[in-house]
Amino acid sequence: MKKHAHLLASLALSSLLLSGCAAAAGAPGQVTGPSSDAASSAAASPSGSHAGGHHGGGTSSPRPADGPSEAAKMVCGDQPMERLTTILKLDTDPHTINSWADSTFTCIYHLDEGALEISVKEAADQATALKYFDAMQALAKDAKPITGLANLGFPAYETADGSAVFQKDNFVLQVDASDLPATLGPDAITRNGLAYQLSTTILACWVEHHS
Repeated sequence: MKKHAHLLASLALSSLLLSGCAAAAGAPGQVTGPSSDAASSAAASPSGSHAGGHHGGGTSSPRPADGPSEAAKMVCGDQPMERLTTILKLDTDPHTINSWADSTFTCIYHLDEGALEISVKEAADQATALKYFDAMQALAKDAKPITGLANLGFPAYETADGSAVFQKDNFVLQVDASDLPATLGPDAITRNGLAYQLSTTILACWVEHHS
């Protein structure tokens, strides 16, 4: 049974990759969170180029020797930006600011409704990352595991206030939409749905980046 579930999760993630790493977890307004049907969620796939660049309007500095990896910097790159503007139907890209501290790369997207924060903790190895993830989940308020196809085969949880957290390899990814209203955009997507869709977009980029 576990093998069957793992295969289904692999197929769901593979379907995200078919259109490149800008593939999405669902069409705008259709996915309200990871509890939705993951098979249909993986079907939509807006186009986009594979890039990890920083968008205009943000601040950046030369990468130090111990700075973030190229994979970590993707959270402030073209794919999540394109997905965000598509979901919320934005006319212009929001301003971003990124930072690197305590082995964590953070990108803050400044939306009219508030700040959307995406961060990646880079641990020494997968076991350390999983310990960090477990500690975060234990401390998080109203944390609920993301299970079934929706977690794409990775340890994951969401919080009631709009955060999604995934652990993959030596990374712990957190998309924090808690500063945003309960629903956003013309399709009234929930902040949990937004956090989940951006998480799976980034995960698809990572899988493609390491393939």
